Amino acid sequence: MHRHAAKLHPPDAPHVHLGAQIAALFARPDVGPWLMLAAEVAVSLIAIVALYWLARALALGGDVRIADRAHAASLAEASFPGFAAEDITLDITLDRARIGALVRNRAGRVVLIRRHGARFVARELTDTNGIRLDRHTLTLDTDDTRFGTLTLDLGAEAQTWAASLRRLNGETGTYA
Repeated sequence: MHRHAAKLHPPDAPHVHLGAQIAALFARPDVGPWLMLAAEVAVSLIAIVALYWLARALALGGDVRIADRAHAASLAEASFPGFAAEDITLDITLDRARIGALVRNRAGRVVLIRRHGARFVARELTDTNGIRLDRHTLTLDTDDTRFGTLTLDLGAEAQTWAASLRRLNGETGTYA
């Protein structure tokens, strides 16, 4: 076994770097453009797999949803200074797909939360304009093109929220 190792790497042979070996391979006149193309494809695939692995390791992307009622309350509190949803048993309703929520605090302020890309945005509701009920869904048209219209599937709670939102009046405010 020792004799075979000596044949592969003679002790007096100069050390050649991998980069130099690759450059010498591509410099040969009998190497066609197909080898360059194959090498580019291989390097590209390796780079894609490495980026995919890095994104998975950093937990980037994924499906962003409102986790639970506490998460919805914290989103509302973070979006509006002074909005306190201190009691989790308050009116907090999540959309069945968990992409939106309605949060009401003790003072009666109502915040609409919706997903916007990989984050959430919120808007305080203070009037009944643009609120429509259709069986188990509540559609809220905020008249703000940046926030848009949101349809929440609230199940049986949609009728309760529609009735309670009729008491709102005044202006609306937008925060992100």
